[in-house]
Amino acid sequence: MPNEVDGSTHAGRFAPSPSGDLHLGNLRTALLAWLFARSTGRRFLVRVEDLDRVRPGAEERQLDDLAALGLDWDGDVVHQSARLPLYDAAIARLQRAGLTYECFCTRKEILKAASAPHAPAGAYPGTCRDLSPSERDERRATGRPPALRLRAGTDLFTVEDVLHGTYTGTVDDLVLRRGDGVPAYNLAVVVDDAAQGIDQVVRGDDLLSSAPRQAYLAGLLGLPAPAYAHVPLALNAEGKRLAKRDGAVTLADQAGLGHTPRDVLGMLARSLGMTDDEESVTPQQLLDRWDPKALSLDPWVYGM
Repeated sequence: MPNEVDGSTHAGRFAPSPSGDLHLGNLRTALLAWLFARSTGRRFLVRVEDLDRVRPGAEERQLDDLAALGLDWDGDVVHQSARLPLYDAAIARLQRAGLTYECFCTRKEILKAASAPHAPAGAYPGTCRDLSPSERDERRATGRPPALRLRAGTDLFTVEDVLHGTYTGTVDDLVLRRGDGVPAYNLAVVVDDAAQGIDQVVRGDDLLSSAPRQAYLAGLLGLPAPAYAHVPLALNAEGKRLAKRDGAVTLADQAGLGHTPRDVLGMLARSLGMTDDEESVTPQQLLDRWDPKALSLDPWVYGM
């Protein structure tokens, strides 16, 4: 197997949010993450990112779907909601280093400021970065709970991606803790990956622009950044990211059409160019023929 590592100390992962059932695009990414991890001797972990919206029963169905496809994982499933002390400790470290500040901006204000001609695309423009003590007191008096932001020391950061090569992206004063007290995604994912020994992150290429922010933050926390592989998305016939409204896109939907999990695995494998039209395969068979260099960077258009 290529690029073998000691699987006892290295891992890849799949980290769904339990906001609903996994669709075919999610399952395709899970399969790719599994293939990347297993082909390099890594453990494969599942982490439920449940700090935001959670729908009852969604996690159980997601795990059942992964198992139905034949994707196994190592150890217990981890939940972000049980890891709050880790996030608090990381934030406290940044605070002690003077690398945080309170932000009182509303979402509308941020969008308006970020659309200014001089603002980097999608970046927070630093509105609250240098408020005076009196300005902060004035904003606190409004009763609006502040978010806590990183005081970044750079505008750009470069990462290496297995599929996309060298990628340089924007680093802004990202949110560490939201105004409602919930740790932000960019912080939680960095802390979790390092704590779990995850040194390989395989996820959709819509998240490629997040990698420089996360790798930069990891460095500030003294944590190693993982190796990245941002894989192509599944799109609908209109060229938009696949969603549950696009027809029979969940495993349960496919079952309603008479398609077994093995049939769905075959569909995903064909989308990756790994099987013939009607071949029935198992994950292990796909692992035996897996070659990441042969993976197309073009999205898969479902239904075409």
